[in-house]
Amino acid sequence: MKKGYSSLSVAIEDLQKEGYTIDFNLVSDGVASKQLKKEWKAGECEVVSFFRFEGMSSTDDNSILYAIKTSDGEKGLLVDAYGVYDGQISPEMIDLLNVNKHIK
Repeated sequence: MKKGYSSLSVAIEDLQKEGYTIDFNLVSDGVASKQLKKEWKAGECEVVSFFRFEGMSSTDDNSILYAIKTSDGEKGLLVDAYGVYDGQISPEMIDLLNVNKHIK
């Protein structure tokens, strides 16, 4: 896993080669996979790494790519807007996705 990528699509392609093949979607208290028809709560997920991408023309294009591993060994990716949480996800999930706590 690299420390940085030139674009979101390059990062996704590289991370998929490293086994992060599940497409995670954000749900109220965790993440879900439509392809596996399964959900994991925030406590069952670990953010292995994350990458920020800023849009050149609009702040609406800003996003974060999270590489996530679940407690049962599934590895996948979650693409999310920069910290845009509309109150529909749990405090535990907000804490999990807090990139500031992952910066060392």
